[in-house]
Amino acid sequence: MVSALAGVMTSVIAKLTALLGEEYAKLKGVHREVEFMKDELSSMNALLQRLAEVDRDLDVQTKEWRDQVREMSYDIEDCIDDFMKSLAQTDSAKAAGLVQSVVQQLKALRARHQISSQIQGLKARVEDASKRRMRYKLDERAFEPSISRAIDPRLPSLYAEPDGLVGIDKPRSELIECLMEGMGASVQQQKVISIVGPGGLGKTTLANEVFRKLEGQFQCRAFVSLSQQPDVSKILRNILSQVCQQELPSTDIQDEGKLIDTIREVLKNKRYLVVIDDIWSTQAWKIIKCSLFLNDLGSRIMTTTRSVDIAKSCCSRCHDHVYEIMPLTTANSKSLFFKRIFGTEDICPPQLEEVSSEILKKCGGSPLAILTIASLLANKDCTNEEWEWVYNSIGSTLGKDPGVEEMRRILSLSYDDLPHHLKTCLLYLSIFPEDYEIERDRLIRRWIAEGFIDTNGGRDLEEIGECYFNDLINRSMLQPVEIQYDGQVVSCRVHDMILDLLTSKSMEENFATFFGNQNEILVLQHKIRRLSLSYYDQEHIMLPSTAIISHCRSLSIVGYAEKMPSLSKFRVLRVLDIENGEEMESNCFEHLRKLFQLKYLRLHVRSISALPEQLGELQHLKTLDMGWTKITKMPKSIVQLQHLTCLRVGNLELPEGIGNLQALQELSDIKVNRYSMASCLLELGSLAKLKILGLRWYIVSTHSNKVSDGHVLQLSQSSSLDCVTGQAHIPRYQYRSSRRGSTRDPWRVTCFAVSLADVEISCSQTAAYHKQQHVCMSEGVPFHLLEQWGRTDV
Repeated sequence: MVSALAGVMTSVIAKLTALLGEEYAKLKGVHREVEFMKDELSSMNALLQRLAEVDRDLDVQTKEWRDQVREMSYDIEDCIDDFMKSLAQTDSAKAAGLVQSVVQQLKALRARHQISSQIQGLKARVEDASKRRMRYKLDERAFEPSISRAIDPRLPSLYAEPDGLVGIDKPRSELIECLMEGMGASVQQQKVISIVGPGGLGKTTLANEVFRKLEGQFQCRAFVSLSQQPDVSKILRNILSQVCQQELPSTDIQDEGKLIDTIREVLKNKRYLVVIDDIWSTQAWKIIKCSLFLNDLGSRIMTTTRSVDIAKSCCSRCHDHVYEIMPLTTANSKSLFFKRIFGTEDICPPQLEEVSSEILKKCGGSPLAILTIASLLANKDCTNEEWEWVYNSIGSTLGKDPGVEEMRRILSLSYDDLPHHLKTCLLYLSIFPEDYEIERDRLIRRWIAEGFIDTNGGRDLEEIGECYFNDLINRSMLQPVEIQYDGQVVSCRVHDMILDLLTSKSMEENFATFFGNQNEILVLQHKIRRLSLSYYDQEHIMLPSTAIISHCRSLSIVGYAEKMPSLSKFRVLRVLDIENGEEMESNCFEHLRKLFQLKYLRLHVRSISALPEQLGELQHLKTLDMGWTKITKMPKSIVQLQHLTCLRVGNLELPEGIGNLQALQELSDIKVNRYSMASCLLELGSLAKLKILGLRWYIVSTHSNKVSDGHVLQLSQSSSLDCVTGQAHIPRYQYRSSRRGSTRDPWRVTCFAVSLADVEISCSQTAAYHKQQHVCMSEGVPFHLLEQWGRTDV
């Protein structure tokens, strides 16, 4: 299990490489140590990548070495960050006054001396880790062939009794109809149906049931299951044996090419049905597909997979079809649950109805999860206390139950198939609470702040992050919640059973520590690296005094408690995300300026009315989201945040100097009214990287001092500025746009300039007017929007 380690290793090696670059070439005393650590960690990382492939077979000693390397890598990265901070302070001291400069340089020199000593100590730890690797011959032991073989977890699905299946009739009928439908010549064409869905939903069982039902309608049939590293030769021999209806001697054809030719010859003039179950790669499918002769005899092929992309690659022709398997309905879930426990689907003691509903909600319609928990409850007393204990233990103590371990092993197949970078990104979702809707852009920005996304060929980090997100959706690891008009998923949720799996792995790898959730058992074995606090269920709990939080790089808080730890203790924090802390005061953030490494700050706390004026000192800050606060004015120093790419505020006016934020890509929601300064609006034209601009227009009627609800304004275009959205409050005045700057405005004219091309302004009136106006600009014309508001005749 190297997912947590992959994230920090990639980051620390990149930082060590940077320290060896030209900018730091003149550093004395540490250059040789840095070079040594970089080379050794690169070598260790190569071994760790290999260990990830055989993670399940690692012995205790190898796992212990791996865990020590992980903790050491975290400490090295923290030390490097401190070192770079001291260098930055030295540079700033040189620009200060004489007395201040001397004081600052002395402090910086003392800090660098301390860090230099730390680097020497870390180098010694790296040397010790390398010696242990050689002494215990970890490279050899980890890759010794395993004598024992794991039982294929799909076998029970292949031999499930039809009478015991629930909710199978409808999808089975739909699949059979899809397979056999067609008119005239089309019914004779070969067709591929690919069943896709997450692990545990019953894809293998469904395919096997269709295979059984269609017995006798084809001249020959074959059903084969693949693995994550399939033996293609063995698979082809299995297909050949089934379509020939005889066992092949082990000494017969071994060459893959000859096997393909032989299978094609057998299938050439036959109507066949072949099921390829559990495909994990397109490459395996491409090879097997070569053996399935394309004839016009009504042959059919079924595949199952957890990946949408693989399912689509299987269905390349227009009459092929991707079938998405769905979770069991609530009624079917109850039937399966009670049938397994009580032997009939109609019996449930009244005192168990409520807790059984909660358990089924957590199972989320997954037959695998339902049967696993039901099998456990079948051996328990039918008391509310016993069932409540099982419900509260899901994801923690139940992990030791053999049935639950087997379920996790099946779910882990999808996790194990992920590339290293996606494992880290997926593991990060364990930080969010159960049933939580996770916004895509918020998640991607947190990934970036944590350093999980590598720059690839100069591509934008958010674009790469979006590819990561979509990949996890396509692999059925995340459940889509909100989908845009263009099919893009903008928010997701993690299935409860997947979340339990991720939470278990996070605690095992010291990736994250969870506190406040009554279902979790807090185990403090290492320094806390990421902390998730939930105060919804338990408001009066305190973080143990033994908890080491000074090395915590991510703090996520839901709810509020008086004993919340002070921010001054989180010296290496990169991510701070607080939500629904209703009673939290602004003084809770007085130490915010000390979070030098902070890159992501999200405050959705209604009680906060101000942020520290020193906010501009957070020079690494990339995302500032304070959309749900009582803050009425942004600190003036906000314009000093040179690396800020996303600024989300709750209906605030633009600060002077907004044009200084040259890295800004998103800016929303900005209030524009008759008192807005034209100079601030004009500065928006200099933000060359701006992609999203959200505006709220407040127009005051000449006959009233109140702001009224009115139109919705939306602007979009295809160049660097992707979207301009806003809400305009215009009760009795119609919006008009002129490129000539008419002087008919009875009040003041607000001028606002942004470089736009192919702009369409759509101003939809309220129900009283039912009118629309559209103004289109020609391509490439800089758009100078001169607002003009005048009475309209209605």
